[in-house]
Amino acid sequence: MKIGVLAVQGDIREHAASVEKLGHNTVLVRDARYLDELDGLIMPGGESTTMTILMKRFGLWDKLKSLIEHGMPVYGTCAGLVLLSKRVTNYPDQPTLGVLDVEVERNAYGSQTESFEARLRIPILETEISAFFIRSPIVRSSSMKVEVLAKYGGTSVLVRQGNVLASTFHPELTDDLQVHQLFLESISLRRQGAKA
Repeated sequence: MKIGVLAVQGDIREHAASVEKLGHNTVLVRDARYLDELDGLIMPGGESTTMTILMKRFGLWDKLKSLIEHGMPVYGTCAGLVLLSKRVTNYPDQPTLGVLDVEVERNAYGSQTESFEARLRIPILETEISAFFIRSPIVRSSSMKVEVLAKYGGTSVLVRQGNVLASTFHPELTDDLQVHQLFLESISLRRQGAKA
């Protein structure tokens, strides 16, 4: 498979390395011409306001929104989740792609110095993983369309809605590839379903 990593800002190379360790090709996506050739896209953490400005400047915003709405698999981490969400509660004027039916609060755990690592149980994977929360958002609410795959401290930290997977934490900062594998397997299953 060919997996894109949105390459305007954030943990770009870490996500690309995780995908490549799982045996797939990656494309660093800096403008819209790359999007049509992808099997899926990862939107990394970073600074969501900066990412929005750059995505619009490089012609990615509208095309990406349309592709996701038409079924393109996408996985957003941290700021990527913020951009996928319906609304940002503490920055209500911030533009979002609006393809994931959640409301989020940006930087909900505090500043960079208040970032932390935690053990996180993910029932669908039947295991625990180490998760890094770095200036992470909190999912404040979600609709019935959203499947909660993991929680930490009573709030949703890994969610899925159709072709959209999102986490408030950073799996790319560990050697554990299970969340990336979950995303790639979901793409394979969707492709098999489309052929059936």
